[in-house]
Amino acid sequence: MRSCTLSIVTLLCLATPVAAQCVGSNLIDALPADEQTALRQKAAQQPHAIGNYWLATRDDLSIHIIGTYHFDDPRHATTMATLAPILATAQTLLVEAGPKEEAALLTRLSDEPSLMIITDGPTLPQILSPEDWNTLSAALNSRGIPSFMAAKFRPWYLSLMLSMPPCQIETATTTKGLDGMLMDAAANQGLSVQALEPYDTIFDIFDAMPQADQLTMITSTLALEDKAADLAITLSDVYFAEESRLIWEFTRDLTLQLPGTTPEQVAKDFAAMEESLMKQRNRSWIPVIEAAAKKGPVLAAFGALHLSGDAGVLNLLAAKGYAIERLPLN
Repeated sequence: MRSCTLSIVTLLCLATPVAAQCVGSNLIDALPADEQTALRQKAAQQPHAIGNYWLATRDDLSIHIIGTYHFDDPRHATTMATLAPILATAQTLLVEAGPKEEAALLTRLSDEPSLMIITDGPTLPQILSPEDWNTLSAALNSRGIPSFMAAKFRPWYLSLMLSMPPCQIETATTTKGLDGMLMDAAANQGLSVQALEPYDTIFDIFDAMPQADQLTMITSTLALEDKAADLAITLSDVYFAEESRLIWEFTRDLTLQLPGTTPEQVAKDFAAMEESLMKQRNRSWIPVIEAAAKKGPVLAAFGALHLSGDAGVLNLLAAKGYAIERLPLN
């Protein structure tokens, strides 16, 4: 799965750093005009390709939906101001993982280090080629992770660490993205926060992934190491332009440029990743969203790439008879 790495970066949480903390260029803006147009045309073929903020209504049910970006950025202030009156009247805030889930995750990681650490069998220096291991070690050292620790981490976890460029890694765990800001606001007003899925959902997805695919996630990410800061700028800019589906199409095209890729393999890999990381989760979220809506107005906040597509949350709600309306973020 040569396309796995970039897919995970964009699918799981749009987990790219705030532009203000990284110096780089917007890679989409640097493309020729015809290539930019082609990317946007591909994105536009999907339902609800543009927009971060939506309202779904059916009968007396009301669901406000915000696509999120999980890292801190001063541009979140506009979104929080827009959502303040919605939070004030909502009965429930739905998020991918709430405080209870985060606590359960930390407890399990403490009890079961094998979730992220190789506890038996060969370590990464024994699995990877010397060249790849040296490149990986250097990349992780620049992020404050010494090679003796990296040697025992599971490949999928390291690929996620590599998705954050060194310019952001120091503040990645000390600042909050839109999800965290919304949960803080909910706590301040006593609003119920509910998770859309069990805390271990992502672990189950990665656990089912063959080790060979996890290793390819690392090597494909390393192939773009020199563009890490530029990717951070690009992905954050696209999110705040409310064109998150464009991230998917850009990622696909960028992956096609990696050594050894073919259009057929990239298409297969992207379809597999979209199914496991987006579509399956979206389908499982719909009953949770509807059940919460029956108790009163809901604000649902989750990664923006879950909004669009034939099996995006918005299209799935539309198929169940909800009217879908895009709302402005002024």
